[in-house]
Amino acid sequence: MSNETIIYELAREVVALCVEKNVMIATAESCTGGLVAGCITEIPGASKVLERGFITYSDQAKTEMLGVMSITLRQYGAVSKDVALEMAHGAMSRSEAGISVSVTGIAGPDGGSTGKPVGLVHFGGRHYKGAMIHREMNYGDIGRHDIRMAAVETALEMIIELAKLG
Repeated sequence: MSNETIIYELAREVVALCVEKNVMIATAESCTGGLVAGCITEIPGASKVLERGFITYSDQAKTEMLGVMSITLRQYGAVSKDVALEMAHGAMSRSEAGISVSVTGIAGPDGGSTGKPVGLVHFGGRHYKGAMIHREMNYGDIGRHDIRMAAVETALEMIIELAKLG
């Protein structure tokens, strides 16, 4: 099964499960640039579950649109657990969603460093009942497109995990 087929099937599961649970989703995306929300909207019925998406590619956008603290960005950098969790929190608090997911990473080909290589992506997730989750993935330098699509897959899996909480 191709990566695109897997992503489509995950997006179908996201929509079906969120309809069943009567829960809305907000996305906060940096390196994926709206692809998570875009994949969800490929599915008929997505309007019943996708409340909104924030594309916050720059640090300024993360601060202004999601309330990520400047000190967090300075201390940990945009690609970090702390920023991913603040992004997820901001998406939920600035929407009517019951589930939020955030994605921040380095898709390359530039921008990587020894401590934060190309392919490193952090994810945050929140559920209205209080659950918070984080994932750190290092996909390796597999190419910009493949890193972004792998990140979409992980984000959709996280939404499913959060939706199953109730």
